Amino acid sequence: MGPVLNGLMKLQSVENRLRAVKAKLARCRRNVIIQENQVRSLQNALEAKKEEVQLTKVQSDRLELELKTKDGAIARLRASLNTAKTNKEYAAVLTMLNTTKADNSKIETQILELLRDIEADEAESEKIQNQIDEQKQTLEQTRKEAETLAIKYQAEIEEIQAEWDQVARTIPDEPLQVFKRVAETYDGEALAVIDRQEGKTEGYTCGGCFMGIIAEAVNLLMTKDDIIRCPNCTRILVLGTEKGYLIPDA
Repeated sequence: MGPVLNGLMKLQSVENRLRAVKAKLARCRRNVIIQENQVRSLQNALEAKKEEVQLTKVQSDRLELELKTKDGAIARLRASLNTAKTNKEYAAVLTMLNTTKADNSKIETQILELLRDIEADEAESEKIQNQIDEQKQTLEQTRKEAETLAIKYQAEIEEIQAEWDQVARTIPDEPLQVFKRVAETYDGEALAVIDRQEGKTEGYTCGGCFMGIIAEAVNLLMTKDDIIRCPNCTRILVLGTEKGYLIPDA
């Protein structure tokens, strides 16, 4: 392998460092988004719970109004008992009175149940609000930490990017373009070291996809400085240290 592959190996090393720092920057920003989503989720839950409380109160108020109406009816029925002229009339009014009282008892039970539901939902709302307050504090802290880290990582990215550009200038355009295309396909891993498989017959495999590589490709890499790509995954093939090639320092 010659200066072209040598340069690509060095560029791969810088590419790995560059993508690693970019990943750190993305993670710290993603942490802020995660915290924001958690706050938003809690706020939505609080709004839903408040709406539920409001609907329950409306239902309770409706039953209260119905109860007052029936209380008026009971008062009138009691007055009618005193003015009943026959036993039959008295019995009919008494039956209506008892039925209305029973209905009132059911309504009162429903109202009590609704009031308990309101109390429980309001307590849950208060709990959610406390969670929101705590989550907002966590969000603010996460934002501050993310801003500090972002400045640090951005500076590192600019420094490594300058190094990447410097190394790239030493590589001819065509191999560089191949490197870029393959790097985008495999999340930065454009190169694959050929692995030697020892056994009854010596064989070679691509270190990226583990498919077999013919010996002629290895021989070419040992004697020439050409771009040879894995026929399966299309990564750029290079020799490892077992072939006497040391990966250059970045």
